[in-house]
Amino acid sequence: MTSSKLSKADFNALSEFRYQMRRFERFSEDVVQTQGITPLQYLLLLHIKGYPGRDWATVGELAERLQAKHHGVVALITRCEAMGLVERRHSAIDRRRVEVHLLRQGETILARLAEQHRVELLSLEGVFTIPTIRHE
Repeated sequence: MTSSKLSKADFNALSEFRYQMRRFERFSEDVVQTQGITPLQYLLLLHIKGYPGRDWATVGELAERLQAKHHGVVALITRCEAMGLVERRHSAIDRRRVEVHLLRQGETILARLAEQHRVELLSLEGVFTIPTIRHE
């Protein structure tokens, strides 16, 4: 698809979508920092708690969710461990697998932040929509 096939309305829709997405990200960055953690630490906590089918995730699964390199996620987990937010445990089934679990402090911070994010998302209902871009 080339830019000559997109209409002005398509560019407006794409621009508005990116603007609303960035506004939400900025809200998230600001509210997360009030809890003494970084936006990336919040995402780590969220992805651990939100991992489908269980309340923990492996380092590899978290790297995929964060779209980050494995070694970077290991360093992030180490920082969160030092803050008392998460802990690593060897799997009872496969000792080679390391599970990352939330600790009580991580759960508390995550619950508080998730509620603030939920309220913000509800306020964006009807404003933050995925644009329809048609190929001509």
